[in-house]
This record gives sequence, C-alpha cells and structure tokens, in this order.
Amino acid sequence: MLAPAQVVALAHESGVELLALTDHDTVAGVDEALAAAAQLDGIRVLPAIEISALDGIHGDLHICGYGIDHHDAEFLAALGVWRGDRHARAAAMAEGLREAGLELELPEAVSADHPVGRPHLAAAVLAHPANAARLRREGINDPGGVIEAYLVEGAPAFRRRSTPTVARAVDVIHAAGGVAVWAHPFWDLDAIDEACATLERLAALGIDGVEAFYITHGEEPTRAIYAAALDLGLLTTGSADFHGPDNRLFHAFRAFELYGLEPHLGALAAR
Repeated sequence: MLAPAQVVALAHESGVELLALTDHDTVAGVDEALAAAAQLDGIRVLPAIEISALDGIHGDLHICGYGIDHHDAEFLAALGVWRGDRHARAAAMAEGLREAGLELELPEAVSADHPVGRPHLAAAVLAHPANAARLRREGINDPGGVIEAYLVEGAPAFRRRSTPTVARAVDVIHAAGGVAVWAHPFWDLDAIDEACATLERLAALGIDGVEAFYITHGEEPTRAIYAAALDLGLLTTGSADFHGPDNRLFHAFRAFELYGLEPHLGALAAR
C-alpha cells in the first residue's frame, strides 16, 4: 500500500490537477495528502472518503463524499462505528475463505484505525504458501483474481455488511459539509436502464452526483448515465480508481474516457 504523499506525488507526475483521496471508511490519510499537495504546483487535493453502504435493492453501493470536513467530530464518530462493522465483515469473509479451503493470515498492521477490506484479504490469500498450487490451477495470480473468484456478491466467501444504509451515508456526508456521489455505477450494475433507475432513486435520497466516467465504463453506459444525471440536475465526476502501480486494472491516473462529454463538478471545482 502506498502512503498518501506517494499517491499525491504519482498523481502530480501524471498531470492530475484535482485529486480526491477516497479511502474506504477512513480519512486517516487526508491530512498527509493535503500537506503533500501544498508542496507541489498544479495539483489540489479535496478531503474525501468512500463509504460502502447498503442499498435495499442492490446490496453494497459505494458512496464518495467530496469536500467534507474531515475533522468533524460527529462524522468521525460515525466512521468509527462503520469501521467496526467492516472489521466484523472482514472476519466473516476470512472465515468464509478458510471454509472454501484457503489459508490466510492478516498482517498485524491491519487494525481498528486502518479498515480491513477485500484487497487485504485477497493479498493474504496470495501470500500464504499453502494456497500457491491451487491458485495456479485456478489461474489466479493477483488480488483482483482472488476477489472476483471468492469475494464478490454470489462468491463463496462474500459476506454483507450491516451498516450504514445509502441514505445514512448521504446524510452524514452532507452533515460534514460534503457532496455525495455514487461511485462506479456500472461496476455494481450491468443493465443501463437499471443503473439509470437506481440513480433516480438515489437522487430522491439526496445523492448529489454520479461517477459517470470510470475506467471500466464503455461509451454507451457512460453517455446514458451522464444524460440521466443531467436530467436530474446531478453532478458527473470521473475516476481511474487508482489502487497502486502494481494493480492489474487500477494502476494509472487519468485512465478513463470522457467520450467528448464535459464533467459537471459544480462547487467541487472551486473547492
């Protein structure tokens, strides 16, 4: 895992002008990222977060909060509760992996202040020598492969979290002065009509925008969700979802297509 200052430096080298560090359920790296950006010309960092939230119809959806007050006491208290739920879920998924015949040991560095996610579990599976032969047989050689085979909805070791709901996540982001955006809609849903209908439903819950531009979004879904957002008066953001230079898919900044469309960032651009 890269330190926040390293992420900012790599983004700056790639020509990124506006960066949001959206770790899951924690803002622990935001101050370091802000300090790093202050030492560089041409890049600004927005305090931000990505929250895994429960949707009554589609399970887990990810809600990004941009421009938040990352020192707000009530906001931090809510994150603490959600991290506790994340740890409980991770423990259940780790047990699910063991039930599936895989062995793993989570690193000691993973603690209550550093949320455990599926990438940590996948890395632990890859690191354990007892799994090597099986993973070779299954053609799995990176964390993404472990996640896709074992840790996505419908896979053997997937477990749901219990909190927060999407509505609660949106409310907490707003209370902290932020803007709530539905991340990577077509990572969660395949059908264009379903994604657009979901966006309309989330707009009724107070969502402010959608991540219309994303590394895995093709032109047709991008244009469709963009048009739906405009009709609803919502923002349209973009992300390459950088996970580090060694990640199979999410290893580069600015790695998404605009297809000739113009992102609508609203007040985020000014912040």
